[in-house]
Amino acid sequence: MITVILLILSNCFMTFAWYGHLKYGHAWPLWKAVLVSWCIALVEYCFAVPANRLGFGHFSGFQLKIIQEVVTITVFIVFAIAFLKEKLAWNYLVAFAFLGVAAFFAFAFRPSGPGA
Repeated sequence: MITVILLILSNCFMTFAWYGHLKYGHAWPLWKAVLVSWCIALVEYCFAVPANRLGFGHFSGFQLKIIQEVVTITVFIVFAIAFLKEKLAWNYLVAFAFLGVAAFFAFAFRPSGPGA
């Protein structure tokens, strides 16, 4: 559970690092947007690295990445609606549902064979 919480925190920072300047940073020169984003991303890494370290062993590397992607999409949906004031269209919901199906398959079956 701590892994998921740290990944959520990590993705909140990364979403702002990648997309936050789209709302307020248009007047900024590109170098400033990159520098500010990089500073925010540094905090993101302070959560992401421990999340993956603590989670590896309980989860496989593949599962950690899939958890991270599901968390990223979930955080971005909230961010896009609340911060960027974008509308959530039906086709985006369908796309997110397919990602949910992918996550289901990643966790529903035990892998077999070498390295499993």
